[in-house]
Amino acid sequence: MFLKRITLLQEKVPSTNRFPFSIPSIKNLDEIQLEKNVTFFVGENGSGKSTLLEAIADKCEFNTAGGGRNNLYDVHKSESVLGDYIRLSWLPKVSNGFFLRAESFYNFATHIDELDPSILSAYGGRSLHEQSHGESFLSLFLHRFKGEAIYLLDEPEAALSPARQLTFLKIIHDLASTGNAQFVIATHSPILLGYPEADILSFDDDRISKIDYEMTEHYQITSYFLQNRQRFLSELFRDDDE
Repeated sequence: MFLKRITLLQEKVPSTNRFPFSIPSIKNLDEIQLEKNVTFFVGENGSGKSTLLEAIADKCEFNTAGGGRNNLYDVHKSESVLGDYIRLSWLPKVSNGFFLRAESFYNFATHIDELDPSILSAYGGRSLHEQSHGESFLSLFLHRFKGEAIYLLDEPEAALSPARQLTFLKIIHDLASTGNAQFVIATHSPILLGYPEADILSFDDDRISKIDYEMTEHYQITSYFLQNRQRFLSELFRDDDE
């Protein structure tokens, strides 16, 4: 593990009525301790999990449009306001890593195509645009992720089928189990959340708190649906039939 603690500099916050400090989970944030090599951020859309992940990437000096420190391009780059108001505590500090934004991965792939062709060896040997969305994500994970590094991933399941999410779990395990890699992942996937021994931080209920896998809404809804599909759908469509 490298990143140990995330602290909101409350004394510098200009106003809790302004975004992103108006987000309840961010407004009530004091300090987060990271205790595992794999940490998941979960919560409804708008709960603040991606906002905080982006701020961490900004403090790591990763390109907030996606990439690492050396990926310099400005297409749709996001300016993280929150990054100016958090402090990261490291032991030891690492500069290697990657920030994945599923929604802007196309722009990152275009950026890679514009560089020296020799760099493609770090991405599987061919353009990410010449691969399917899922293949390009796995090429990134398999070939670009290596060495002592921190990986910040925002909804990596967006391009991955359930089978490929399982493949990704194996990649996480192979990297994290060596002690040379740390992952912080914002996700809605009950498959990814099932990674053993990971910490899950919920951004719901107006605060950030640790939660067990079986207590996540992602697990509970998916489990109920799979075990009670007909009943679930009957309840869901009841108003339409009345």
